[in-house]
Amino acid sequence: MIAVVDYGSGNIHSISSAFYMLGADVVVTNKPEDLQAATHIVLPGVGAFGVCMENLKASGVIESLTEEVFEKGKPFYGICVGMQVLAREGHEFGIHEGLGWVDGIVKKFDVDESEYKIPHVGWNDILVTRETPLIKDLGKDKTFYFTHSYHFITDDEDLIVANCEYGETFPTAIQKDNIFATQFHPEKSQENGLNLLENFLNWKP
Repeated sequence: MIAVVDYGSGNIHSISSAFYMLGADVVVTNKPEDLQAATHIVLPGVGAFGVCMENLKASGVIESLTEEVFEKGKPFYGICVGMQVLAREGHEFGIHEGLGWVDGIVKKFDVDESEYKIPHVGWNDILVTRETPLIKDLGKDKTFYFTHSYHFITDDEDLIVANCEYGETFPTAIQKDNIFATQFHPEKSQENGLNLLENFLNWKP
């Protein structure tokens, strides 16, 4: 069963529909008992870093998430802001504490905005930097859909699975043991996105 975490900030319908298309059993929830019963956990995210963290704390789900992901090692996937809040802090409308699960911070694009429009919205290629079962069988053109103004920064290059170029190079997919996350939206990325989600369903880290 796939548990899609509902904390009042996420593209819940689209990601759930994508998993349904793949034949997965999906529950949208913030209940500890559902996270305990799940085989895989997904944390979607839409909106500002600080608001998402406030909503996560208010939902009371962080303790259960930490137990299931860290202590039990369940496969976890953070999407867009769901990736960003894994960092120790985000610099969007001030500095906000993140979950601190992954070494990194989140900052705004530092690009020439006369050439590169912010937010970064639309299709872009990713460059795979290391092998993982999660990004396989995606075909020659590894193109995904993005919509964001801030991105993840980490000094630990071993975490990076794929980069993207948009005026600057930034990590667009990271993996730390059983924790996987992407800045792009697989649920909006057509065949490549569905293939990636199927890889996640089959992932046994």
